[in-house]
Amino acid sequence: AQPMMALCLKQVFNKDKTFRPRKKFEPGTQRFELYKKAQASLKSGLDLRTVVQLPPGESINDWIAVHVVDFFNRINLIYGTMSEYCTERSCPIMSGGLKYEYRWQDDSKYKKPTKLSAPQYMCMLMDWIEMLINNEDIFPTRIGVPFPKQFQQVCTKILTRLFRVFVHVYIHHFDSIINMGAEAHVNTCYKHFYYFIREFSLVDHRELEPLVRMPQ
Repeated sequence: AQPMMALCLKQVFNKDKTFRPRKKFEPGTQRFELYKKAQASLKSGLDLRTVVQLPPGESINDWIAVHVVDFFNRINLIYGTMSEYCTERSCPIMSGGLKYEYRWQDDSKYKKPTKLSAPQYMCMLMDWIEMLINNEDIFPTRIGVPFPKQFQQVCTKILTRLFRVFVHVYIHHFDSIINMGAEAHVNTCYKHFYYFIREFSLVDHRELEPLVRMPQ
């Protein structure tokens, strides 16, 4: 069943509907090596709880940076394939069921938390993350350039908001995921993300509540 599933996913995710261009790691950099290491252990079929653990001798900030960028790419891709089902009409509010509503706030256009439709929220979110991960002052790529003091705080904010994409997709678009045959892929990505944020306590447990009833 595995090759069949892979083929099916290839068709699903080959539409290349990434919401945004993928962010790549530069070959020859420390982070590229770390990314390859992370991908290799992910493909090795190891338990995901083990996969997320910091490899001995590696820097925690590098490890977090690699995963933030990788999760941005993956979740970007998942939402890109869902986006035709997530419209102003179907999702006029960015929500996770009836109890949770997410408002958008940033330092430029929306200084106060603002109600947006789900597609608008996703658009703002992906632009905002892309701007941060391409900012050398926050995600330095040059060897020997230190991470800023607030690096983990910024990553917490990014990961918290990315978690909301899972919340929205699972609660409002799960039937589409199933119809596309992408359920196994999305579930694996979610579990990987979930174990990572738990391993390093990067997202407040209250943010996780909307999906708590889902089998982990």
